[in-house]
Amino acid sequence: MRAYIIRRLLLFIPTLFILSAIVFLTVRFIPGDAIDAMVASSDYLALDLDRETLLKQLGLDVPMYVQYLNWMRGMLLEGTFGDSLMGAWSVEERILERLPVTIQLGVTAIVIGMLIALPVGIYSAVRQDTFSDYIARTIAVLGLATPNFWLATLVMIFPALWWGWSPPLEMVPFTEDPLASLYGTLIPSLILGTGMAAGTMRLTRTMMLEVLRQDYIRTAWSKGLRGRVVILRHATKNALIPVVTGIGLQLPLLVGGSVIIENIFNLPGLGQLALEALLDRDYPVVSGVNLFFGMAVLIINLIIDLIYPYLDPRVRYR
Repeated sequence: MRAYIIRRLLLFIPTLFILSAIVFLTVRFIPGDAIDAMVASSDYLALDLDRETLLKQLGLDVPMYVQYLNWMRGMLLEGTFGDSLMGAWSVEERILERLPVTIQLGVTAIVIGMLIALPVGIYSAVRQDTFSDYIARTIAVLGLATPNFWLATLVMIFPALWWGWSPPLEMVPFTEDPLASLYGTLIPSLILGTGMAAGTMRLTRTMMLEVLRQDYIRTAWSKGLRGRVVILRHATKNALIPVVTGIGLQLPLLVGGSVIIENIFNLPGLGQLALEALLDRDYPVVSGVNLFFGMAVLIINLIIDLIYPYLDPRVRYR
């Protein structure tokens, strides 16, 4: 196990190097640049600075590969993502400031999604081709076909028009009032979680059906074991390995969904920070947030891989 973890951690190095180059270059291919955004803002209209002066002050007057090397040197030698082009604050400080909201939103969405997907998927497989199975599969298809941003927009507009109610638009820090903080992220988490639950439920149902047809399950039934024991102890545990893999594959989609959801519900998380920086062409912030998301996905997928031996003792890492 230790050797496997070391190998995976070593593989992070080339992966993060390639990812850093992608996120660094991609944002610079967007039409317009940081100077255009700065000149158009009120903070810079009062300054008597031309474009060349701004480029030189911000270090954007050198070739792109030199900018990339300077950025990498800052990360490797100083442990920093650099400073924002729009203010005198470091990128990592702003990431740490916004991170708790994104973690709260993501963890709550995953918990909600699993609480919906796993029981419904197991029940749908056990009751295959019954009315309840058809209902569950239909709802899952609707969940897959419904965009999160469209559902979030409906939740923001129609309850306000019909009942005069709207989700909270001001985030309360979890450390100040946990219940109010969870209430503020409940509706966004439900929207993200139900979208995640749709695919996970279908996968859970498929894997449960495959496991229920195995010989050892028929043997357990023939021994007279209770149905709950056969389903939960023997079938579910073995069916969860592909499901856990599927959850790991959905994490990047969850990250992408949080960018839209945080902006719709005005949640001050990393998704909102990334979009604001993208509109301002704030290259260090966009690159830093995307690289941070990439590192988080790599680490979470490693954790998911380490869960496999606990679900199936036959899995061994060397």
